[in-house]
Amino acid sequence: LGACSNSPSAEEPKSKERPAVPVTVASVFTKDVPIQVSAVGNVEAYSTVAVKSRVSGELVGVHFQEGQEVKEGDLLFTIDKAPYEVALKEAQARLERDQALARKARDDVRRNMPLAEKDIVSRQSLDQYSSTAEAAEALVKADQAAVENLQLQLGYCSIRSPISGRTGSLLIQKGNLVKANDENKSLLTVHQLEPIYVTFAVPEKYLGEINRRTREGKMEVQVNTQENPGLAEPITGVVSFVNNTVEQSTATIRLKATFQNRDRRLWPGQTTSALLTLGVQPKAVVVPSQAIQAGQSGSYAFVVKQDQTAELRVVSVSRTTNGETVIEKGLSPGETVVTDGQLLLTSGARVSIKDQNSARQEAPKK
Repeated sequence: LGACSNSPSAEEPKSKERPAVPVTVASVFTKDVPIQVSAVGNVEAYSTVAVKSRVSGELVGVHFQEGQEVKEGDLLFTIDKAPYEVALKEAQARLERDQALARKARDDVRRNMPLAEKDIVSRQSLDQYSSTAEAAEALVKADQAAVENLQLQLGYCSIRSPISGRTGSLLIQKGNLVKANDENKSLLTVHQLEPIYVTFAVPEKYLGEINRRTREGKMEVQVNTQENPGLAEPITGVVSFVNNTVEQSTATIRLKATFQNRDRRLWPGQTTSALLTLGVQPKAVVVPSQAIQAGQSGSYAFVVKQDQTAELRVVSVSRTTNGETVIEKGLSPGETVVTDGQLLLTSGARVSIKDQNSARQEAPKK
C-alpha cells in the first residue's frame, strides 16, 4: 500500500499557465484635431424655375434640346402669334379712330369758347362740348392701354429662360395647346447648377459653436459624393444659411452650404456625406480607431502595462476622424493600447507584442 501511495500517478499535476496572447499595439498620443461634424447632405439647385406660358395658344416652336445648357434670356418656346397680331392691329385701329374723334372734340371746344363768351352759344352747349372732349380723351387712354396690353401679350408668345442653367425634360410637345398660367402644368423646369446648395442637419448641441463661428467668419464644409468614395478629392464650400429654428422631432438644426460646382460633380437630388469644420481642438488625446471596442458597458480599450499584462479600461469617446478616435477620458498620452488581438484577451492576461516597434510606428512623428 505504501508503494502505491508513493507512486507518481498519485501526485497532483502542476497547474499550467495560459500562454501569452500575441497582439499588435500602438501608443496613445496627443495632436491638434479639427472639430468636425459629419452628416448626410442633399444637393439642391441654387435656383429652380418651372417655366409656364403667360398666354394661351398653340405651341408652335421648341428652341432647345432636353438637358441643354441655356443662358438667361435664351428663347425656349414660341406660342402662335397670329391671333395676338390680329388683335393688336384691331386695337391700334380703334386707337387711331378715337384719337381722331378726340381731336375733333377739342376743336369743337376751342371754336365754341369765344362764341360762348359773346353769348352766341349757350354755356350749357359749351359744357356739353367740353364733356364730350374729356370723354374722348379718356377713351384714347383706354385704347392706348389696350394696345400696350396686346403688345405685352404678343411679347409673351416668345417664352425665354428666366435664369441660366440646365433644362430638364420637355413636358409639352410642339403642336399642343397651352393654357395661360396653368397651375397644374408647366412646359419645362430649369435648374441653376452654378453655384449649387448642399443642405444637411447637425445635432443641436453644436448650435452655440455654429453661431460663434458664423459671427467670426465663414465655416468650411467638405462633401464627398458616391463616385469613387474615399478616392475623389473632397469638394469644399462654405455655410451660407443656418435655419432659424431647431427641428424638435430630430433635435437637429438645418444648414445650407454653397459650392461653386464648376466641375459639375454635384447634381440636384444627389446624396453626399458632409463634413462641417467648427474649429481645432489642441492637444487632444488620440488613439487609432482599431483600439476602441464596444461592450455592454460602453466603449473600452485594452492597455498594456509594464508587466506585459492587459488591463481592460473603460473610455469615453468624443469622436472619430480619419481613422483616429479622440478620447475624452480613460487614457493618458504615452500609454500603450492593443489594436489587434482583443478577441482573445481578458483583463490581466499576459500579452506578447508581435512587433516591438509597432507602438512607435503607430504614433505620429513629432
